[in-house]
Amino acid sequence: MYTLQYTTKNIADVFSALKTDKNGLSDEEALKRRKQYGLNQLGAREVKWWQIFLRQFISPFIYILLFAAALAIFMSEMIDGLLIVAFILINTTLGFAQEFHSERALILLKQFVVFRARVKREGKEKLIDSRELVPGDIALVETGDIIPADLRFLETNDLTVDESILTGESAPVAKIANKLASKQNEIHEALNLGFSGARVVTGRGIGIVINIGRGTVMGDVAKLTVETKRESGFEKGIAKFSKFILRMILIILLLLFTANILIKGRDADIAELLLFSIALAVSVIPEALPLVTTLSLSRGALQMARQHVVVKRLSAVEDLGSVEILCADKTGTITENKLTIAGIKSDNPADCLFYAAAAASFLGEGKPEPNNAFDLALWDKLDKKEKVKVKQIKRLTEIPFDPERRRNSVLVKTDNGGKMIVRGAAEIILHLSKNITDKATLQKWMIGEGKLGRRVIAIAAREYPALENYTEAEEKNLELIGLISFVDPIKSTAKSAIAHAEHLGVQIKILTGDSREVAGAVAKEVNIVKSESEVITGEELMALSEEEQHLAAQKYNVFARVSPEQKYRVIELLQNKYEVGFLGEGINDAPALKMANVGLVVNSAADIAREAADIVLLNPSLSTIIGGIRDGRSVFANTVKYLKITLISNFGNFYAIAIASLMINFLPMLPVQILLLNLLSDFPMIAIALDSVDKAELRRPRAYNVREVIMIAIFLGLVSTVFDFIFFALFFRRDPAVLQTSWFIGSVLTEIALIYSIRTRFFFLKTKAPSLALGSLSILAILATVLIPFTDFGGVIFHFAKPTSANLIIIFSVVAGYFIITEMIKLAYYKMEANRQNGS
Repeated sequence: MYTLQYTTKNIADVFSALKTDKNGLSDEEALKRRKQYGLNQLGAREVKWWQIFLRQFISPFIYILLFAAALAIFMSEMIDGLLIVAFILINTTLGFAQEFHSERALILLKQFVVFRARVKREGKEKLIDSRELVPGDIALVETGDIIPADLRFLETNDLTVDESILTGESAPVAKIANKLASKQNEIHEALNLGFSGARVVTGRGIGIVINIGRGTVMGDVAKLTVETKRESGFEKGIAKFSKFILRMILIILLLLFTANILIKGRDADIAELLLFSIALAVSVIPEALPLVTTLSLSRGALQMARQHVVVKRLSAVEDLGSVEILCADKTGTITENKLTIAGIKSDNPADCLFYAAAAASFLGEGKPEPNNAFDLALWDKLDKKEKVKVKQIKRLTEIPFDPERRRNSVLVKTDNGGKMIVRGAAEIILHLSKNITDKATLQKWMIGEGKLGRRVIAIAAREYPALENYTEAEEKNLELIGLISFVDPIKSTAKSAIAHAEHLGVQIKILTGDSREVAGAVAKEVNIVKSESEVITGEELMALSEEEQHLAAQKYNVFARVSPEQKYRVIELLQNKYEVGFLGEGINDAPALKMANVGLVVNSAADIAREAADIVLLNPSLSTIIGGIRDGRSVFANTVKYLKITLISNFGNFYAIAIASLMINFLPMLPVQILLLNLLSDFPMIAIALDSVDKAELRRPRAYNVREVIMIAIFLGLVSTVFDFIFFALFFRRDPAVLQTSWFIGSVLTEIALIYSIRTRFFFLKTKAPSLALGSLSILAILATVLIPFTDFGGVIFHFAKPTSANLIIIFSVVAGYFIITEMIKLAYYKMEANRQNGS
């Protein structure tokens, strides 16, 4: 990272490198540099609305549907053609709306680039548009400011900065002006740098601008977030089936058309044969798939909404059910992102808490409330009377906190004169104190708290009657008052939610900007690891070879001190083998949220994180994810049901009708009858989206298994073909209209029977009852199929012959036999598959 090279440069070298000095640039030089470096703004590539719209049509399945719609309209089958067009428009409109909303990520990132900046130019302070900042400018920041560009600090005064938007670190970072002894590769270690978008918590600082816009650390986050393209598991699965269907149709149609010409020769009616081939092709295409998936996904999204979960990308409902690994940022996701007091080690805990609060920096700045995490925790612990008492203390002077001193001190006036209060790193305060009789006990307590991922400070004091300014050298011979430990507490629902996720076969991994000790302690507490040592840092991961990185990504469940780029890399490594979800909150999580197969955030997340995510949890309880995983798996199960059923029935009919056309001198089913068959069978097919699902389908993550679907389609498709030939054998010697009508009725009824067999892997009577919608539409389709041939409309438009009672009995008997044989083969197939998987 280019910005980090300035950590080891002394101030003179920084001035030299950027060709400036403490007085800043001249306006003329700033203008030249603006022309050279451009404006200080995030310039990652933005995607235009029309590009988003056009890419909704880049799908093999959409190509198939457009082809089918054009053919249907060409054959004057307007209803069927317009239905297909409607399916396409529903699909593309939903996709466009969701993606357009997501691409607002860059706009929200720009909110973290401030509009005004205070700089020194030609020795004078002035306010300028922050976009006009250039490398070499001298910028001034103070409490409450958002840092306008990447800075190398030249002067600091009690300066602490909240960098959680970039690092995930919940505690503010104290900044210094001195050069560091060695170059740092991680943001959290760069103590003399300020990063664009970070917020100044306390104090003041002067820094030289070293990077602007796209060159800043925030610019890297913007580039990763906006330019990352995700292909969901749902989209990849549907694409596989689309390509298979398209190839199958083209090959078989070519063979069918050629065979008819060769066998029938001059007797072949080319025009009629062409229409027949086209209608047959349309009958194979599962044109209701977009509607089935949209209904199924919408149902899942509505169920999740009842659990206070907002789904932004509809296909994310199913993607969530396919997740095998869920990565989560610790801060604000598993923990509260708010420090609280975990323990006090003191003979007088009340005095220890009181004096710790009395040394807070906000009291000296005249602010009504604390403005950093440690002071907030102390303040929340005090009761109302103690808060009033602390505010009434008269502060005479103070020495601010400094990262090198690792402590701050304050001189206050008391009834007996003055008292110096010192608080800071425990080992420093213990060294400066004189009244310690059992240091080993104190150190043991500190070590124990450290292993739990807690931060410890010590508070000490001494009488100082002089009531005047003092120096660091006088911060000695102190009386130790006590030790206080702080913790970012685990959310109350985190442990149970993680346990439930693992019960559903979802592995949990933590990706955090926090330290190894804190991350390990949190992970152990929620049972993600057995030992705090099972942690790898981002720097350690990136030092490995490519192959070792892949192994480490799978081996470790906790990744500490990871930058936004390293979170992105971990997810990228895992995605080579798994479907990955990411649950985050901060700006630093945005690239990883965009990269993951499904991105989730809690409602308190930063705007940019919410925009990059697919799913927003309005209820901060992580347990709401569990319901979402189940809903996603239900959607997946119903989509696969539809694919299996439609491929079995469509290809079974396709083969039978295609082969029969070679054996007789008339069409076994007219094109208009094939399209009506397709339309009637689609109604109960669509209701599969609303069907109930077996519990066994919800136990493990599942991915689209093309082999499984194709194999069962081949086995049961052949059964369907055999029974189609039974219809053919029973009726082909009769009038063509009788054969066509009987075959039409039998084809629709066998497809409906197939639904009730394939909707479960188990014996059909041992599964959940079908949904009301599926049952109702099945009955309506059966009635329409049987009754239309008896109407004048059916005779004139569809050329049906009224079936006799005897013919109907034969048809229903064959359908019953088909259902029994299908059940037997289905159960045998799944038993064989179970044995094969257990054997492997």
